[in-house]
Amino acid sequence: MNTPISLRERLETGTTRVVAQRVTGIDNRAYQDLKHRLHQTLLDRVDLESIQRLTQDQIKLELRTLVERLLEEEAVVINDAERKNLTRDIQNEMLGFGPLEPLLEDPTVSDILVNTHRQIYVERRGKLELTDVTFTDSAHLMKIIDKIVSRVGRRIDESSPMVDARLPDGSRVNAIIPPLAIDGPIVSIRRFSADPLRLADLVAYGSMTADMAEVLQGLGRAKVNILISGGTGSGKTTMLNVISGFIGQTERIVTVEDAAELQLQQPHVVRLETRPPNIEGKGEVTQRALVRNALRMRPDRIILGEVRGAEALDMLGAMNTGHEGSMATIHANTPRDALTRLENMISMAAANLPTKAMRQQISSAVGVVVQVSRLPDGKRKVMSIQEVTGMEGEMITMQEIFSYKQTGLGDDGTVHGHHSPSGIRPRFIDRLRNFGVTVSNTVFEPS
Repeated sequence: MNTPISLRERLETGTTRVVAQRVTGIDNRAYQDLKHRLHQTLLDRVDLESIQRLTQDQIKLELRTLVERLLEEEAVVINDAERKNLTRDIQNEMLGFGPLEPLLEDPTVSDILVNTHRQIYVERRGKLELTDVTFTDSAHLMKIIDKIVSRVGRRIDESSPMVDARLPDGSRVNAIIPPLAIDGPIVSIRRFSADPLRLADLVAYGSMTADMAEVLQGLGRAKVNILISGGTGSGKTTMLNVISGFIGQTERIVTVEDAAELQLQQPHVVRLETRPPNIEGKGEVTQRALVRNALRMRPDRIILGEVRGAEALDMLGAMNTGHEGSMATIHANTPRDALTRLENMISMAAANLPTKAMRQQISSAVGVVVQVSRLPDGKRKVMSIQEVTGMEGEMITMQEIFSYKQTGLGDDGTVHGHHSPSGIRPRFIDRLRNFGVTVSNTVFEPS
């Protein structure tokens, strides 16, 4: 069966038949039942091994032909729109991720939240909304989850009911199933744009001012170690991608992530990803192990997708020993909280290290903390840019260079406010000039 014709012949000789029905306008339940029966019939009749030899376009054309023949064979009468949707949905079941495909193709969707097979929410422009998309049942949803995780060499079952994976476009996926998820399988998908945002886009969206963008661009070029702090969905990874875009084209960059999602555009990038333990509980590769390995790979810069454990100690060591310009993200509500979290993570790796020694290492390694946040109206803002200036006694000292001040809340829920410089001239301005980056002192003057 090497040609599309042979697949049609196989369909014509199949013995499985769908129960004949005549419908002229079917409701959602009847539509789902019809789609499920046609899908099962195609699986029974088509040789999946032979169909894999065809190109994606050939497979889609073949499936369209097979669906049309089944509908004619079983005297199913539906309108053109339903026929087109049915063909598309079956193609998605066979080739993609089923009911999720239309949502994944929608560029306005930034998050897809599957709360069991009955309910799917999406986030558009920072706001959650309920969709009319559903799965047939929990078994149908589990098939799609298995398809997602198997493509990246992961697994999910009762013995390992949680998994992090990614889609071919880099979108991050988390799935959790019973017995941990009481009501049924749960899937959370964090989408990433095929066309990554740039610094000018963030300025146009009001996430920061042009002066702040100029400073962040200079920090990226001048190899200042940067920590990006924020909550879930606040835009930490987006900011990391944007700032890393100003790393030199000749520099060797090594990225370390739990689930690969960074979209660096430089030609010399090495991407590393952690690995969970296998069914016997062996074979796990942690972020700390990858950071240590990255140090042996002659990196100019190391970028850690998110620092969350003992790898913090190795990351700070790298920043302090010749890998200037390294970057990482961290979950925290304020720049000060970010440094406190770093301190707690270091204690996981070196419990006997004195508190003052930990803070000295942090203050000498981290140059700037960028705080990002998602406001109640769904917009993402750079809330603060703070410079780490050193130590006073046993305390890490910081000074705020830029901040966002909220001034009110509109009747429609829109947050009103503005960015402003603090008037402090940062110490890193001299380093920027040493790297040929010129930033006017007027950028830091309050207006």
